[in-house]
Amino acid sequence: MPEQRPTERRPSLDAATAAIRHDVRRMLQQPVPSAPAGIGRVLVGVSGGADSLALAAAVAHVAPRLGIAWGTLTVDHGLQQGSAAVARRTQAEMLALGASFAHVRRVEVGDAGGPEAAARRARYAALEGERVATQSDLILLAHTMDDQAETVLLGLARGSGAASLRGMRPLAGRLGRPLLGLRRETTRASCRAQGIDSWDDPQNHDAAFARVRVRDRVLPVLERELGPGIVAALARTADLLAEDAVVLDALAVDRLNACEPGALPVEMLRGLPAGLATRVVKGMLERATGRAPTRRHVLETLRLATEWHGQGPLDVPGGRVWRAEGEVRACARAH
Repeated sequence: MPEQRPTERRPSLDAATAAIRHDVRRMLQQPVPSAPAGIGRVLVGVSGGADSLALAAAVAHVAPRLGIAWGTLTVDHGLQQGSAAVARRTQAEMLALGASFAHVRRVEVGDAGGPEAAARRARYAALEGERVATQSDLILLAHTMDDQAETVLLGLARGSGAASLRGMRPLAGRLGRPLLGLRRETTRASCRAQGIDSWDDPQNHDAAFARVRVRDRVLPVLERELGPGIVAALARTADLLAEDAVVLDALAVDRLNACEPGALPVEMLRGLPAGLATRVVKGMLERATGRAPTRRHVLETLRLATEWHGQGPLDVPGGRVWRAEGEVRACARAH
């Protein structure tokens, strides 16, 4: 009787890594409107932090098994000493993981809107430029449920509407965020289990940034005073608002498309519920001027229909609005 060799057991997969791989696989297998023929290549944004490294490691495992090529981009904002070295180290780690390309882009960060917003604009512009250059179908970002909760709280503090409070979407155009259903602690646990050394960005602990204060001060107080589950509850609120917003946005687009460009019938606006009327006005102003109006400008424009008492034209960002012949009209400002 031939001698039986003991079967070699595979090392067990930790729960954190399994959860991340599951959510990455689910995103890569779902239909993506921007890639009707299927996803052929993805670009992963990697900073060197635990969230993005855990995402990249999961993509390295999942993507080849689905026949999808993958590569990475590390954006060097140049805002602190040693950022170039961190970017180079991350680049080497990605190539070692099997990325077909691992690029670094140095960006110039302006100051319009504050440092956080300026850095975000520069980063997203670099990612989109890299996506086009590499002919990638989708950009994957490592935002977690914790990031979503922080976004909702920041929106509440600003008095934002549903467009802001619905937070980030798992799939928005060519941006995919497969980790929004997972906590930040999951990505850290995955990195520990896989022996991945991550970089802890000092700016993530700089209380000069509002998001850091929300993360380190506000959320812990809410958890302590109101009980655990606050992060999940805030993320759930974002999901519920997003479901409603999708319907309202679609209805607003239908109303807009039925009107002449840059003109809204007064009687139509008067007959709409407030939540729909403001969306229709906002959409008309954006189309006519190419600029996003403020809440104040939207309401003032709507009053030309609902509270008409002979007021004159209004200046709005990028253009002008007035009432004439039973319509509220808008046009871009001549340069």
